[in-house]
Amino acid sequence: MTIPELPVARTCPFAPPELHPRLREHEPVARVRTPSGRSAWFVTRYDDVRTVLSDPRFSSDRSKPGFPSLSAGGGGESMRTMLGMDAEEHRAARGAVLGEFTLRRVAALRPRIQEIVDGLVDDMLAAGGPVDLVEMLALPVPSLMICELLGVPYADHSFFQESTATLFAREMPPEVAAAAFERLYGYLGELVKAKETEPGDDLLSRQIAAGAHDHPYLVGLAFLLLAAGHETTANMISLGVLGLLEHLPASLTAAAVPDAVEELLRYFSITDTVPLRIAVEDVEVAGVIVKAGDGVLPSLYAANWDPAAFSSPSELDFTRGARHHVAFGFGPHQCLGQNLARAELQIVFETLFRRIPTLKLAAAVDDLPGKEKASVYGLRRLPVSW
Repeated sequence: MTIPELPVARTCPFAPPELHPRLREHEPVARVRTPSGRSAWFVTRYDDVRTVLSDPRFSSDRSKPGFPSLSAGGGGESMRTMLGMDAEEHRAARGAVLGEFTLRRVAALRPRIQEIVDGLVDDMLAAGGPVDLVEMLALPVPSLMICELLGVPYADHSFFQESTATLFAREMPPEVAAAAFERLYGYLGELVKAKETEPGDDLLSRQIAAGAHDHPYLVGLAFLLLAAGHETTANMISLGVLGLLEHLPASLTAAAVPDAVEELLRYFSITDTVPLRIAVEDVEVAGVIVKAGDGVLPSLYAANWDPAAFSSPSELDFTRGARHHVAFGFGPHQCLGQNLARAELQIVFETLFRRIPTLKLAAAVDDLPGKEKASVYGLRRLPVSW
């Protein structure tokens, strides 16, 4: 039997790769081949994915020999961040910044998010349609917010957006990804140095004031939050608007927005195989013995479309109210910024469809350029008019 090769490109925003349902039904823990030529286990059922992501016998430590990767290398795989930590080390690192992303903290940020969104929608209306929603709304909202949280000058947003887009594009030549990583890492290193001498009212300065003086760790923290804090939410905004335009049966009321956001997160599952793992002991998963040292690729996308967990998963059901999806991952490494992401998505969708109720696509869905092979899926452009 031919061993499938990952990553598999998405060819349509509204359908997963054919490989997902086939493996989920017939071989839920399947041997696959990664770009490096190594084999790993691809896990596609909801319950099994949650097991892998919550079982300490599956490590996130990227320094372990044989740790899987879905890129060809060249983009900061060796950088130490909480994403690659286990157990107590991870709990300490996460706990140090968790207070920045609590529900109470995010609630206090909502007026500022609303102010940003209103200003950007004003700009859209002033420009007149058609406009590119990615450029005018989807990217600026999370970029502005993460810049303010980290104390990064928003004037540099084009630089870090281009750099992170290069790093997330798996088809990028390794030397190009490596150069983008070095530029961004160097930029953030200088930023941290500046805050060590002239602190401000931002997350990085508060970390330093609390006693965090490990420079590489602080740079890694800035890198993780900056990259994850804008790329993921920006892609969900554009895809979410597309999903609402194509499938919303009636007007989007403010009360319906939170459930709609959860369904869109489940449906698009943009960070499919980002949570990579390696087994540190022999573990049985769905009847398959995963040996110590084997790489494991849990598929969030396949899990979120598992009919055993979600009835009629291929339907966008905005009344589903299923918050048990794994779009933010599961277990100890569940997305740190999920409260902020939810707030940004809710405010964007409610404001956009309230202020521009006649919003419509200005291009055919088949003509929308997607990030087919990127580690975070999304749209490169979304032309809209009204």
